[in-house]
Amino acid sequence: MATLERFGPMGHDLVVLDDSGARLSVGTSSDNDLVIDGDMAVSRVHLMLERVGPAWCVTDVGSTNGTMVNGERHFGTHTLFDRDEIVIGRTRLVMRDPANPGGTSTEPLRPAPRITTRERDVLKALCKPLRSGRAFTPPASVRIIADALYVGQPAIKQHLEHLYDKFGVHQSAGESRRVMLANEAIQRGAITMKDLEDGPED
Repeated sequence: MATLERFGPMGHDLVVLDDSGARLSVGTSSDNDLVIDGDMAVSRVHLMLERVGPAWCVTDVGSTNGTMVNGERHFGTHTLFDRDEIVIGRTRLVMRDPANPGGTSTEPLRPAPRITTRERDVLKALCKPLRSGRAFTPPASVRIIADALYVGQPAIKQHLEHLYDKFGVHQSAGESRRVMLANEAIQRGAITMKDLEDGPED
């Protein structure tokens, strides 16, 4: 049976997770399945934990300060393995799941779409702020991308529209489209963390 070891402002305890397929909400509201007390940096409803097949998964549900897994911020759903560490606000949650040690590498089911060199530069500039690893670090704005690539904002908006289409990020996502695009680009291997250490290609 999996457990979460919790370290936070209210101390240290152990939370037993029901492996029968339960879905648990986590946050400061007393209506959550797992209530995080004494940590004002955690949202009222911060994330969901769900048993999917053999593993537990974590999904940030639009929290203010974000969800870090093993030192990296994650925007979508992330599979958890034994000893993985989740950080929300000032609270640290360590997964204890010996039956799911991880360590295997799986190729993504959805490969990254074909993109131009300039579109790749736009993606790198978009995702670059995420390398900081700090909570609530949004991807770059249109203005920042334009400044980084020495082009006008209308050109960047046009490139982004093409990228939204290629990665299947729909207009209904509204203001979160850049976040979703950055997440898709990294998850699908179009951009790697090593890419973010380099400048745009010439």
